Amino acid sequence: MKLFNAAALAAIAVLSTGCASILNEPTQSVNITSSTGKPITGSVDGKAFTAPAVVPFTRAKGDKIVTVDTAGCAKNTTVASTVDSKFFINILSGGAFGSTTDYSTERMWKYADSVVVSCQ
Repeated sequence: MKLFNAAALAAIAVLSTGCASILNEPTQSVNITSSTGKPITGSVDGKAFTAPAVVPFTRAKGDKIVTVDTAGCAKNTTVASTVDSKFFINILSGGAFGSTTDYSTERMWKYADSVVVSCQ
């Protein structure tokens, strides 16, 4: 009976976790640069950065807005969130439980690996 309970508990644990939730961190590292290669300052989600730099983006369903303070550069650059391919693998292998976990933790979302802010 103890072996059955342990196996059932293990099965529940496996089925209730999502592939993207396991493989993706809550944040994604995104490389931000300017089109001129010169340093820029700005913020994402209220967190300041000086680029070129690798900036952590908190995974979420909505797009991110990179706001730049540097003169001669676009003030806002939108970075779209897309569904990570790991989520689709999870639907095929893990079914509804895993995909629901991925959705609720928002780890199923990803952004472009690099963003270039347009500058003159």
